[in-house]
Amino acid sequence: MRTSKEYREKILSMRPNVYMNGKLVGRDHPDFEPGIRTLALTYDLVDDPEYADLLTATSHLSGEKINRFTHMHQSTDDLLKKQEMTRKLCLVCGRCIQRCMGIDAMNGLSLVTKDIDNAKGTNYHERFLKYLRFFQDNDLVGNAAQSDVKGDRNLRPHQQADPDLYLHIVERREDGIVVRGAKAHNSIAAYADELIVIPTRALTEEEGDWAVAFAIQADAPGIKLISLPHNHRKRKHLKAPIEDYGTMHALTVFDNVFVPWDRVFMNGETEFAGQLASQFATYHRHSYTGCKPALSDIFLGATALMAEYNGIGKASHVRDKLAELITVGELVYGAGIAASVKGFKSASGTFAPDVVFTNVGRYHAGTNIYHEFETLADIAGGLAATLPFEEDFYSPDTKDDLEKYIMRKSDVCAENQHRAYRLVENLIASSTGAATGISGIHGGGSPVMEKIAIMSKYDIQARKNVVKYLAGIKD
Repeated sequence: MRTSKEYREKILSMRPNVYMNGKLVGRDHPDFEPGIRTLALTYDLVDDPEYADLLTATSHLSGEKINRFTHMHQSTDDLLKKQEMTRKLCLVCGRCIQRCMGIDAMNGLSLVTKDIDNAKGTNYHERFLKYLRFFQDNDLVGNAAQSDVKGDRNLRPHQQADPDLYLHIVERREDGIVVRGAKAHNSIAAYADELIVIPTRALTEEEGDWAVAFAIQADAPGIKLISLPHNHRKRKHLKAPIEDYGTMHALTVFDNVFVPWDRVFMNGETEFAGQLASQFATYHRHSYTGCKPALSDIFLGATALMAEYNGIGKASHVRDKLAELITVGELVYGAGIAASVKGFKSASGTFAPDVVFTNVGRYHAGTNIYHEFETLADIAGGLAATLPFEEDFYSPDTKDDLEKYIMRKSDVCAENQHRAYRLVENLIASSTGAATGISGIHGGGSPVMEKIAIMSKYDIQARKNVVKYLAGIKD
């Protein structure tokens, strides 16, 4: 396993191909640091007794101790530990830990490449295992590049006026393929080692050029990462852990990018594109049953603290709201546990979570995110949105006024009142908070996609048969 220092050195040595605010920037740009620091936690905490058992695993390839963020799940226990690890790490940084998406895509590839080989006689799984060994040996960070920009949603990939609106193969050569297009909403692409590229949807027979999966270095020739940071506003006086961590999202452009054959894991097998897309989604939605309960924990704690500071901590309506937050967070986490316990071992040996329980958990996470925002806003009050700048609390002209009038309960000092409201501002009244809400709905798939997955796997006929039996109906 590599250290965070080694991870940082590798990222900073990569070819500049990140564009931000109209400029080509290096990965040493200050806006990268909060995201890199977040990923560094996944390296720094492997030796911490509180996290070591969760953050490490035994490779089924080498038998060596590896970072769990490079591991292919082999059992229910692996899924349970991944879920618990995700929840605990998100509480350290106060946001998504970000490294889950790459390994979720890798687990999907582990399962589907074997299925393609079994059906088609190809050697994708052998290629994948060779790449996986490289991925594990170097303790790499992967970004899952799945979502195409999609163009006209009423048209299929091959019907678009511009075929590049879904990433596709434009040339097949003796040494590999050439691809063109773009992938959207790529969290951490700007500070990941590798891009793990997979289809975004099911495809038809005529869409073989769009049925492609591969791995590529994030700074490979022809790749542009047009990025947007989501970091908290820097503080000068009230330093706090939450401001240390951040993220970035990219529109990843592939401009005739060459991919060698040993990194290609799907090449025209349209009948498996939908399976790979949904299998990644299942793994990633299962990760949400760890990270989303962590966010619920933070919203719960912030709501309870603001109620206490405002002197209404024991009010019945507050306790009722807190109970609602608890039920959602723990229901989502419980669904993830059930998905782990009810999971199955695939032909490749990779263990997969139950589809229905996974999607039930992710659905409730997505549909309740703004209710959590609303609850915190309700209890905290309007100051969460109109809190004066930090410098005004330290200016000789306004310091005394603000310390006097920010006060709530007399036994809580003005600085702690200020710190609490600054945190609430970070959570729900900032660009970062807005992005958290949107990703809380759409990350890993919008709620309608969870409904589709649930309806495709849930045995409704069996329930109808129960009712027929109870009613005495005999067909």
